[in-house]
Amino acid sequence: MDQRIIQFITALRAVGVRVSLAESSDAFQAIEQMGVKNKDSFRIGLRSTLIKESKDIPQFEKLFPLFFSSNQPPMFDTLSGLTAEEAQKLAQALQQFTHRLRAMMEKLLQGKPLTQQELNQLDQIINMDNVEDLRLQGLMARRMEQALQFKEVRQALESLMQLLQDMGMNRGRLDQLRKMLQANQQAMQGQLYQHAGQKIVENMARNSPGDPLDDLYNQPFQNLSEEEMKQLRREVQRLAAALRTRMALRLKHAKNGQLDVKGTLRANLKYGSVPLELKHRNRMLKPQIVVLCDISTSMRHLSELMLTLLSAIQDQISKTNAFAYIDHLEYISPDFAGQHSQEAVAEVLGRMPSGYYNTDLGRSLVTLLHDYPDKLDYRSTLIVVGDGRNNFNDPHLESFRTIARRSRSTIWLNPEAVPMWGTGDSDMLKYAPMCDKAFQVSNLVQLSAAIDQLFLNV
Repeated sequence: MDQRIIQFITALRAVGVRVSLAESSDAFQAIEQMGVKNKDSFRIGLRSTLIKESKDIPQFEKLFPLFFSSNQPPMFDTLSGLTAEEAQKLAQALQQFTHRLRAMMEKLLQGKPLTQQELNQLDQIINMDNVEDLRLQGLMARRMEQALQFKEVRQALESLMQLLQDMGMNRGRLDQLRKMLQANQQAMQGQLYQHAGQKIVENMARNSPGDPLDDLYNQPFQNLSEEEMKQLRREVQRLAAALRTRMALRLKHAKNGQLDVKGTLRANLKYGSVPLELKHRNRMLKPQIVVLCDISTSMRHLSELMLTLLSAIQDQISKTNAFAYIDHLEYISPDFAGQHSQEAVAEVLGRMPSGYYNTDLGRSLVTLLHDYPDKLDYRSTLIVVGDGRNNFNDPHLESFRTIARRSRSTIWLNPEAVPMWGTGDSDMLKYAPMCDKAFQVSNLVQLSAAIDQLFLNV
């Protein structure tokens, strides 16, 4: 189903509907919560998350049944109710027709839809790969019917009914066969119409230039220009808004946990200890975050976007303690107090300007452990944003082990490809076993996926 939804989103973009990364993420989250069993709820969930302008609703409603339709009329196996004598008469009558007509008639008699292989062969016969206009959906479906000799098959089926009548088959049985065969023909026509629409949309998606933002989402952070970074900052703000909403709903739905007996007794003293008001313990609190960001040249873009996102969802986090490092560690949370996230990030980056420094994560870990011991406890989720490279300095693994043990969970976001971990001066393979999770996040798509897993489980 996930792949089907991805294809549907691609189709929406192909017909001109703008669907952002945050909106795609929202769609998957909505379907995960609502399920797919109720078709109306499923459709409304997708429409409310993917469509933001009323002018795009007709396109959504037109494409939805192409990908998720379950309204095709059923096909009936007309042979299952025949007696042995009737089945023998039918087999004899079918011998009067050519092999091709007989094969198609048998498929309709058995109530079997066209296989994907047969549909692909039809695509080749009528050259469907070059059709990119949905207005031609009906025309291409009719061409498929012609390729399957639908007209000749209908005539042959009428001839079959006459032959069976001449052979003495019961009239009631003949009427029943005729109705079921007509229903099967209509169902197959519906299958052809839906397939034609799907194929046209796939062609449009494959051959369209695409949304330039799609390429930007997948572009490695280190290759971004300043203008592209501006675009990504805007997308991160939208992603943060969607994430903030999801976290707020999650906290709201889970705010009432186990019955608080003492709280209930105290609250009901005024009623003579009759439990008219029930009190519950909070079973889910807002998360506490400690983030450690490498802001050296190779890491600057990822760390900036991460700090921007954390600042944007601060109202859904109990407390954030943010640190930045290159060759030394700095506590940067005060920079975010009382000012816009972009201004705060710019101030931090200005104080620790870019350049090819001698990055020393190990030294920063020692500083964090000894100078800021009160910032970490069992409620804290530690997020390390860095490539795990120490320029052959001491990685101070024991310090990291102690920090990880003090934290509720430890998450590492690394922009380098996994095969690069542990090469050269990288100590990533030494740090990774002490983490609860380690993600490769070299672009916005990967960062979004990591954030979804991270903040919905802290």
